[in-house]
Amino acid sequence: DAQESRGLGDVYKRQGYAQKKIGDRMLNIHTLTLGAYGTNCYIVHDSASKTCCVIDPGYTPEKILNEVTALGLTVEAILLTHGHFDHVGGVKEIAAETGCDVYLCADELTMPPQMTAGPLYYTKTYDEGDTLHLAGLTISIIRTPGHTPGSVCLLIDDAMFSGDTLFAGSCGRTDLPGGSDAAMRASLRRLAGLSTDYRVYPGHGMDTTLAEEKRYNPYLR
Repeated sequence: DAQESRGLGDVYKRQGYAQKKIGDRMLNIHTLTLGAYGTNCYIVHDSASKTCCVIDPGYTPEKILNEVTALGLTVEAILLTHGHFDHVGGVKEIAAETGCDVYLCADELTMPPQMTAGPLYYTKTYDEGDTLHLAGLTISIIRTPGHTPGSVCLLIDDAMFSGDTLFAGSCGRTDLPGGSDAAMRASLRRLAGLSTDYRVYPGHGMDTTLAEEKRYNPYLR
């Protein structure tokens, strides 16, 4: 496999799979791009763990569960960057099958049901400054409203799961119900001010690095 070296070192990618060396551990990230909107769902786990977190299971829960099983893992938690229907479509089925917890920011509950395909299913909430310890991972929560009222970015080591806040070369739209252009601008300024060169795994499209986005993304300038 070819080595990818865009500022984070020791990252290996192949067909939706990345493995990042963190000290004597390995952070494993498996990407499934699903549905008509090409939503990125991420299966994330520590190399020493037999459980995983699933980030934004938007569609085809059976495909996600089959991948988890093929990896020899069980789902410990579902983590939602926001509550739009194309990011939550597989939540109920996966939770019912595995009994896992489902985390989201409570402000997502204010969105109209047409944006979330009905009432959002969750078991726990998280918010700015929270830290979770799941699947052998330490996960930090940053509030980044704008695309939706309760959008968050998830930080795991030096990986950032940005949902629909930050994309390679762009950012999430703010013209949908619950969106705010002013809040998005503030969230992007906050991300631009982070000193760590996170590898960014967005809700749609290719992954990138925060350094590249600071340099080339007009919305981060």
